[in-house]
Amino acid sequence: MLARFIPADKVLGRIRTVDLREILNAIFYLDRTGCQWRMLPHDLPCWQTVYYYFSLWRKDGIWTKMNDSLRDDLRQANGREIEPSAGVIDSQSVKTVEECTERGYDAGKLIKGRRRHILVDTMGLLLFALVLTANIQDRDGAKLLFGKIRDRFPRLKLVWADGGYAGKLIGWIKQFYNRVLEIVKRTDDVKGFVLLPHRWVVERTFGWLNRWRRLSKDYERLPETSEALIYATMSRIMVRRLARMNAA
Repeated sequence: MLARFIPADKVLGRIRTVDLREILNAIFYLDRTGCQWRMLPHDLPCWQTVYYYFSLWRKDGIWTKMNDSLRDDLRQANGREIEPSAGVIDSQSVKTVEECTERGYDAGKLIKGRRRHILVDTMGLLLFALVLTANIQDRDGAKLLFGKIRDRFPRLKLVWADGGYAGKLIGWIKQFYNRVLEIVKRTDDVKGFVLLPHRWVVERTFGWLNRWRRLSKDYERLPETSEALIYATMSRIMVRRLARMNAA
């Protein structure tokens, strides 16, 4: 299922000797277990080779293409249209390590690090991920995210969000992107856990991501690397589902 995303061998240059399936296994192993690049098991390719291909595929947009294509396949397999008409947006603040080049302080959650802004469809599948410093608020992060998907997802007309996105952002998105941002608020008289309509979908996606230990904290030096790992994680989750469906 993933072989179609891997670039073919080059006509000129050194002949490839490494098994790319083992490269993928090593990347998913690191993502799942949270180990360091240098701590990859010896029965996998050397960490320099694994990191080289991960970085190369990040720069070529392979992880993004993999996520988008597998999402389309999974939506079709579940009887959905390829292009979603509705989505859910939210953010998650995570701590970083000292090697991170860009980080900020989230005064609301008292976290110094980065903030992951994600947009998912109604199945919880990732449409777009954007990693920014934690001091950038939800509204400002949403503006940057919608700016990057301006020409993508033409059927996407409705996006649900929590109260952090309320205010002038609703009219701004309607004016510049012709999309409806609907706020799903929690009532003040309700105490304890309450399953809020639509909002739980994106929270569940964050739960999926948190099971992969490399994403439990942002260990990456560049935000682009963090985004690539999010796309790689979702690709691994979706390809597993598709394999089970095909085997049934």
